Amino acid sequence: MNSKITKTNYPALYTLVTVFFFWGFIAAGNSIFIPFCKNFFSLDQFQSQLIDFAFYTAYYIGALLLFAMGNSRGKDIVGTWGHKKSIVYGLLFSALGAGAMIVAVEAGVYEGMLVGLFIVALGFSLQQTAANPFAILLGDPKTGASRVNLGGGINSFGTTIGPIIVALALFGTTASVSDDQIKHLELSKVIFLYVCVGLLFIGSAAMFYFSKKVPSGISDEPMEKANKALTTLIVMTILLAACFTPIFKSYQTDVANFSPEQLLDLNSYRMNWLFGALAVVLGGIFFSYSSAKKNSEGWGAMQYPQLVLGMLAIFVYVGVEVAIGSNLGELLKLPEFGGLQSSDIAPYISMYWGSLMIGRWAGAISVFHLKDSQKTLALIIVPLIAFGIILGVNILSGKDMTPLYYYVLCVLIQIGAMFLSKDKPARTLMIFGLFGLSAMIVGLFSTGTVAIYAFLAGGLACSIMWPAIFSLSIIGLGKYTSQGSAFLIMMILGGGIIPPIQGKISDIIGIHQSYVVGVVCFAYLTLFAVLVKGILKKQNIDVDAIETEGSH
Repeated sequence: MNSKITKTNYPALYTLVTVFFFWGFIAAGNSIFIPFCKNFFSLDQFQSQLIDFAFYTAYYIGALLLFAMGNSRGKDIVGTWGHKKSIVYGLLFSALGAGAMIVAVEAGVYEGMLVGLFIVALGFSLQQTAANPFAILLGDPKTGASRVNLGGGINSFGTTIGPIIVALALFGTTASVSDDQIKHLELSKVIFLYVCVGLLFIGSAAMFYFSKKVPSGISDEPMEKANKALTTLIVMTILLAACFTPIFKSYQTDVANFSPEQLLDLNSYRMNWLFGALAVVLGGIFFSYSSAKKNSEGWGAMQYPQLVLGMLAIFVYVGVEVAIGSNLGELLKLPEFGGLQSSDIAPYISMYWGSLMIGRWAGAISVFHLKDSQKTLALIIVPLIAFGIILGVNILSGKDMTPLYYYVLCVLIQIGAMFLSKDKPARTLMIFGLFGLSAMIVGLFSTGTVAIYAFLAGGLACSIMWPAIFSLSIIGLGKYTSQGSAFLIMMILGGGIIPPIQGKISDIIGIHQSYVVGVVCFAYLTLFAVLVKGILKKQNIDVDAIETEGSH
């Protein structure tokens, strides 16, 4: 009966991994757009971080809409449409967002660019919901992890070259462009970039739609209802909208003639509402769990503590991963961090996001069932090859990578951490959580190259956290596994809330000190690794028997 699925459908798989590339390319490219927009539109650090807010909030809204539709029908919407059609719909929606970006850039309207990115990411949300399980369906389920990890590796390659391509589109190949000169740049290249991106979205959608070798992926499995969980998520969404409405109103305020006292009041006002939004997320998650503990009916997957704590872990993980990269450009402008212009930061942004590629490539080695000696050799060589590729693509684009050669020392530390992790998700998460926590502390208490390397190493720490958190969060959920996965994807929302919080903290206490946010986030991720092991033990689940699967 399984003979039809044991052979991997490689043409369909190679078509599928193109969407993984898009996610990484656009997301990492935002780290270049943020400092560019800050200077071009004369924004403060918080306002520039609204790019991340628009992009990652769309993931939450998209996943919530899919869950709500599925809950009302009692069937998984993506499965009903078919994974193939769902990806096509997602790509076309992202193409619509690229069109909105072109119009907004042509008009020079920052708010319009935010809307365009929101629509692009809304399409990504549908693509991501469909693509990961689709990769598993394209062959033997036992080798599903390797196909998902292949997608993750392509995704990470997209994050590596995204900043380089976007920087070339914004600043060209000429000499350094000062931040004052950015305001006078022509945006025709950005329009051309998004025309190309939009055409690629449409081309990929056509390739999926017309390819006879890509199966429909239709599934008619029933979906477990969770009406109380849905109600809570809707209330959370309304409260989040209520928190961000006054923030957006204050965004329109002309602060050019504000006194220092008035600016301080405005910063405090925005900070209070941002922390209010954070409280809504934390309160909503823990209210759901405490209520489900008393009466599990209607709460679905939220009755499981590993999922609830895992939702918060995904929220924090995506938040810190995005916040480190998105605020890095502003940090590098400080004299003690090199005093770089926005046009000069692409190699550092590329190395940060490339650090995730280094870890993910190393993390994918275990799925190939190598002999011990081969695996040991691969764990050393593969990260170094990935590091060399990052250097190579930047050098080919004309960037001076000399300041980053010795970052290989951080890569060697990560290789050591991989050996200590032994492919055990809880152990992996704890070791890499401590790695990230240590890196942020070193970065906070130092300056110059040491601090830059430390903050870049946050990418190495984040690199293999997603599959570890995901595996630990959904184990033991049984019939609620699919629903739990949907809740976890919603928590990508962290990428839309934590970076603006760090941006506002930066406006108040300075960009360097704002990286205390990273300390708090990695501390929780380490704590989650410790707590979840005890929780699963009480459920008679051997945490060391879990395999880490999935990629983000």
